[in-house]
Amino acid sequence: MPKNKHQKFAELNIFPNVVQPGYRFPVFDYHLKGSWGEKFFHNKNPIILELGCGKGEYTIGLAELFPEKNFIGVDIKGNRLWTGAKLALERAMTNVGFLRIQAEHLASFFSKDEISGIWITFPEPQANKPKEKKRFTSERYLDIFKNFLKPDAPIYLKTDNTDFFFYTIEVIHRNNHFLKNSTTDLYNEPGLENLHAYSIQTYYEKIFLEKGEKIYYLEFSLNKD
Repeated sequence: MPKNKHQKFAELNIFPNVVQPGYRFPVFDYHLKGSWGEKFFHNKNPIILELGCGKGEYTIGLAELFPEKNFIGVDIKGNRLWTGAKLALERAMTNVGFLRIQAEHLASFFSKDEISGIWITFPEPQANKPKEKKRFTSERYLDIFKNFLKPDAPIYLKTDNTDFFFYTIEVIHRNNHFLKNSTTDLYNEPGLENLHAYSIQTYYEKIFLEKGEKIYYLEFSLNKD
């Protein structure tokens, strides 16, 4: 019998791989800030975030691909997070965690140079102009990321949305960030087969591909000056 949302939320409260401070968590620093490696993962391996991770497919896929790194999926939707957290526990994965917060509060949870990279996989396009600041690649969010990303740490974007892709390119150029790789057709442009983005696909990504839609991809790092 499928679990309902209330059952899932109850289980999230006891899952050891989930941190959910609640909707009314304080804006001051969370107690794990600066010590995720030591107190949560119990190692000193690099920590990578996936924002808007949904059911955690990409977070888990990356963790399986790179067991020498730690991965934290971030999302506010507990019903979705439950799926990834449950699967990670069933597979006894010790390099995966999930954080249930709104991404705008990330700087309260991670300290300077604590994070070694960010994945943004098929984010909500926030197409309306007034919602532009909610895009994970807006100046607002990139300024937040500067608080905890290591120098030259990569930010990866996968999207099926043309406007979001070119908007991000514009933000990168306008702020003198460093564009390292980009393509408007990830799976059909020759020579990209070895990219990490090529080897992992989400449920919705597979649907997009079956419809013949193109997948956009880019990698960049921040100019912190």
